[in-house]
Amino acid sequence: VQLVESGGGLVQPGGSLRLSCAASGFRFSIYAMRWYRQAPGKERELVATISSGGGLTDYADSVKGRFLISRDNAKNTVYLQMNSLKPEDTAVYYCYVRTAPDSYWGQGTQVTVSS
Repeated sequence: VQLVESGGGLVQPGGSLRLSCAASGFRFSIYAMRWYRQAPGKERELVATISSGGGLTDYADSVKGRFLISRDNAKNTVYLQMNSLKPEDTAVYYCYVRTAPDSYWGQGTQVTVSS
């Protein structure tokens, strides 16, 4: 199983970024996918979840209305569109899947929101 994130970078407050997570090695289309983030000195937190078919999504209160999770099962890829970014969104963002009994993390992509 491999999860490879991309799309992170440095952005000014109020800006946007789109993260991608390319998955391989498992049946992507039958599993829910999640994005987590971890800021320096803080615990890893769940940001967004999307169901296997993409019809159900859920978000942390801190990102509701600003972030959008989506997936393309034909491309085995999950996305996180991040708008109206704030300095407190600065973190390493991770892609995650639980295939039961195992779970897998990507290597993470750094997002820095700063002027």
